[in-house]
Amino acid sequence: MEKTIELIIIIMLLAIMAEIYLLVKPRRHAGSSTQMPILVDTSVLMDGRVVDLAKTGFLLGQIIVPRSVLIELQLLADGADHAKRERARFGMDVMKELKDVLGGSFTLLDDATRIPEGVDNRLLQLAKEMNAAILTLDYNLNKVAQVEGIQILNINELAKSLRMSYLPGDELVLELTQKGQDSHQAVGYLHDGTMVVVEQAKKFLGQKKRIEIIRSLQTDAGKMMFAKVCAEPKEAVQHSLAQAAPKQPKQRSTGRRPQTSKAAKPDAPRAAAQSHRSTRPKTQSQREADLIRMVNEQ
Repeated sequence: MEKTIELIIIIMLLAIMAEIYLLVKPRRHAGSSTQMPILVDTSVLMDGRVVDLAKTGFLLGQIIVPRSVLIELQLLADGADHAKRERARFGMDVMKELKDVLGGSFTLLDDATRIPEGVDNRLLQLAKEMNAAILTLDYNLNKVAQVEGIQILNINELAKSLRMSYLPGDELVLELTQKGQDSHQAVGYLHDGTMVVVEQAKKFLGQKKRIEIIRSLQTDAGKMMFAKVCAEPKEAVQHSLAQAAPKQPKQRSTGRRPQTSKAAKPDAPRAAAQSHRSTRPKTQSQREADLIRMVNEQ
C-alpha cells in the first residue's frame, strides 16, 4: 500500500514538472525573438554600407530582403542606364556578402514574383503585416512610412549623428577663456566640453571670436581641436582702426623748416646678444604633445 502511494506521488510530481516545462518553454522562445525584423530596401543594397554595419553587430534581429527587391535589382542591372546598371550589379554583390556576414540572421523572403503596386508599396505592406522596420535611404519612402507609423532606419541619419560636430574648414564663434600651452595660444571649449586650441589668439582672451577649425586629435581624455582666428572683413578692420586712432590737433604753420632728428643707430652687440639668448622654438609635435599632456591631466 505504501509503495502504491509513493508511486502515485512520483507520477504526480512528474506530471507537475512536465506541465511547468511546457508552460515555461514557449515563453523563453518568445523572449528570444523580441527584436523587430528589418526589411531591406533596394537603395540600401545599392549603397553598400549595410555590410560594414552588419560586421559591427549593430544590425539586430532578422534581416529580411524581399524577393521583390531582388527582382528590382535584376531589372536595373539589365537596364539601359549605365550608372544604375553598375550600381544594381554592385547591390547584388552586396546582398551576397550580407548573407555571408549575417548567416542565419539573413532571410530572402519569397513575397511575390510580380509587383504591380511597386517595391515601395510592397515594403510598406510587408512592414505592416510583419510588424517590421524598413532599412532605406529613399527619401520618399522614408516620409510615407513615417506618415503611416512604420519605423524607419536610415543609414545617412546614423552617419550624420555619429560624425564630429565640427570638421576642418568649419567656422564658429567661440569664447576664448584661458591661455594655451604656448605663449601665443588661447583656449576655448565647445558645448560638449571639447577643448579648442586657437593659434595666435592670446590677445583675444575674454572675447568671442570667429574661428576656423584646422584639424582635430583624439586623446585619452576625448577630442581636442586646433583652430585659427578668421580674418575680419576689410571694412570692419578699417572701421575699428578709425575708432581706435586718437584725433591729432592741427599744428600751426610757423614758416620755419621743421628740424629732423637723426635716427639713433641700434646697438649691434646688444641686439646680437639678445638674439643669441633667445630660446629655440618648439616643434609642432612637441607643442601637440604638451597640449595632449595638459588635456589628460585635467
